[in-house]
Amino acid sequence: MDKLKKVLSGQDTEDRSGLSEVVEASSLSWGTRIKGFIACFAIGILCSLLGTFLLWVPRKGLHLFAVFYTFGNIASIGSTIFLMGPLKQLKRMFEPTRLIATIMVLLCFALTLCSAFWWHNKGLALIFCILQSVALTCPLPIDGISGPEWSQEAACLPAVAFSLN
Repeated sequence: MDKLKKVLSGQDTEDRSGLSEVVEASSLSWGTRIKGFIACFAIGILCSLLGTFLLWVPRKGLHLFAVFYTFGNIASIGSTIFLMGPLKQLKRMFEPTRLIATIMVLLCFALTLCSAFWWHNKGLALIFCILQSVALTCPLPIDGISGPEWSQEAACLPAVAFSLN
């Protein structure tokens, strides 16, 4: 458990510097981090479910669905900020092995909202919401790596971007 705390708090591999001392001095306790993670993740799930139910509201349903579903996914992803901190999470998201997946997810978020608000295309918004889910959960090979030799470390997906290894 101590190893998990060290990895999530960034103490495992980082050197001590002035910035890390400031961050450590202003950081949350482990219990508060867990509570924040659970609360943010639960809010994300509730927003996604609420968005799904609001899809069937006449006239404004598509707009509400796109906003709540996308915000729910962002909140669910953002919940890991409580575990490892915002800077470390951003660094991990934009590592070369995770860059494609991060761009895919962010692009799906933007295209979902564009299809709802500017293009007024319900079918396209649903497709982009499905792509959001796929991009968040399915590992994709990168750099020509495929087949049995492909490892989870080489996966290009945000879920792996927030993993503990």
